Amino acid sequence: MNSYQASNKLEDQVLEVIFKVAGASPVKLHEPTFDGNEWTYIKECLDSTYVSSVGKFVDKFESDLVDFTGAKFAISVVNGTAALHIALKLSGVKDNDEVLVPALTFVATANAVTYCNAVPHFVDSEETTLGMDAEKLREYLKDTTEQKNGMCVNNLTGRVIRAMVPMHTFGHPANIEGLISVSKDFNIELIEDAAESLGSYYQGKHTGTFGQFGTLSFNGNKIITTGGGGAILTNNESLARHAKHITTVAKVPHAWEFSHDQVGYNYRMPNINAALGCAQLEQISSKIKSKRDLFKKYKSEFSKIKRIKLFEEPKQSESNYWLQSIILEKDQVGQRDLILKKTNDAGYMTRPAWNLLCDLAPYRKNPKMDLTTSKSIFLSLINIPSNFKP
Repeated sequence: MNSYQASNKLEDQVLEVIFKVAGASPVKLHEPTFDGNEWTYIKECLDSTYVSSVGKFVDKFESDLVDFTGAKFAISVVNGTAALHIALKLSGVKDNDEVLVPALTFVATANAVTYCNAVPHFVDSEETTLGMDAEKLREYLKDTTEQKNGMCVNNLTGRVIRAMVPMHTFGHPANIEGLISVSKDFNIELIEDAAESLGSYYQGKHTGTFGQFGTLSFNGNKIITTGGGGAILTNNESLARHAKHITTVAKVPHAWEFSHDQVGYNYRMPNINAALGCAQLEQISSKIKSKRDLFKKYKSEFSKIKRIKLFEEPKQSESNYWLQSIILEKDQVGQRDLILKKTNDAGYMTRPAWNLLCDLAPYRKNPKMDLTTSKSIFLSLINIPSNFKP
């Protein structure tokens, strides 16, 4: 008999595993670590006075992102939502268009669509990746859309479905091959929300580099942070130049005049944030190794408990394991909130998945497909402490 059978309460068993792996509480779900050149680079910014939109670290950070991800171009911006907003605009998303987004994602994915005066259209996810279900989406589009003048039109609303935004949930790559096939067959632009998946790979290629655009987030809870911040990835030079231009208020270069040739956005990443990002990116390999080692430790311990499993990276993928997740068996979903309460009361921060976007007040009337799997994931998934060294 293993020690986890001392109590038959699932919440006690989960708490015992987290205590054994994480040590004494309190332990947060995820928090940044600063073990490299962060202080040195930020001091250089302060000493130079280049703390805002001018300075060498913005260019360096973009160059380092290109080197790391394999994208040809990277444009740093103020946050991941801004990155997605611009990617959608430059992909041709217009007023009253529809954009396919997973119901199981952070609200920013849908908000960025709404900033374009477009309509989020909610799509189901799959259990194996936690991302968009390509096969189910294909069948749904066959039944509900038709092609008109090279565009995918929703027969129920009459609106053009202009783009889709798969999100790599908790750092785990979605089925990009299947989603690319759907996007091509139905003439729908693919934009990757890779906010959580810096350092994750699908078939050996970095996430965020498959569609015309990919977007990243460097919020304080991500695998590396710039405090706030995000980036747009693309392999298209013309689109990269356009993205850089409109995210820097569309200012025409001139020695002294303030001329702006179109409506732009003040989405520039400050130099001081980029300095932090440069130092963080230097350490990303060790951060990912720590994440993967932590997964192995959790897996060893959770394998001793019935009725629960630790989510593992999908096939053909290498995940950064940004957040560790446990999945309750279907007959145990009623225990989810007991586990959340028990662990949080003990000082170990655990969280459920996001509320489905279709259930949020701003989006309750939006178009959606059958979301059975997304609802099941929401009821059964718990994120557990994910940021310490095992």
